[in-house]
Amino acid sequence: MYDLSPPITEQLAVWPGDTAMSRELLLKIDSGDSVNLSTLRATVHLGSHADGINHYAAGEDGIGEQPLEHFIGPCQVVHVKASKGERYGIDSLPPDFEMLAPRILLCSGTYPDPNIFNEDFAAPDPSLIDHLAQHGMITIGVDTPSVDLCQCKELLSHNACLRNEVRILETLQLQKVPAGYYELIALPLKLMGFDGSPVRAILRSLPGQPGG
Repeated sequence: MYDLSPPITEQLAVWPGDTAMSRELLLKIDSGDSVNLSTLRATVHLGSHADGINHYAAGEDGIGEQPLEHFIGPCQVVHVKASKGERYGIDSLPPDFEMLAPRILLCSGTYPDPNIFNEDFAAPDPSLIDHLAQHGMITIGVDTPSVDLCQCKELLSHNACLRNEVRILETLQLQKVPAGYYELIALPLKLMGFDGSPVRAILRSLPGQPGG
């Protein structure tokens, strides 16, 4: 089993200007209270997370309204050739790439430390999303904070996901995961109308399959 979620601490980096994680202890056993009781304040795009469609398109559904099949089921981890600050396309896929599952997790290796926000991470080209969607992809996962480049205000890859009805997982920890075929479990919270949700993303190896 592989855990794809970074630890959620106050050191976890968030998108510049977004709400970093903080914890307030309302009750403390050490202070004589009967229980510990915490309040969490943070962006919903915290660590490994899923985007609601309304994050990048007006009038669309939030994350709580999304079909669960996008976030659980067979998936494929693919290590791509990528340069920092650039988009990677179809030619970045391994020469022997064969699509094995409808959920594709792309490892670029360009966002190595979830506690340090480096703005020069790579992102999939919209043409790659179109290509994979035409072959049955329903969910794309990336090991970076966005499927778009940090300074891309046009959200080209988000829009490619929108037109192909592909759902998005971001900031997955994939560097230590061998390429192959797995079961993905990355369920978002049922936050109705929200534009995103943290997920506890894990992969389970499947016996007899690549990566298993």
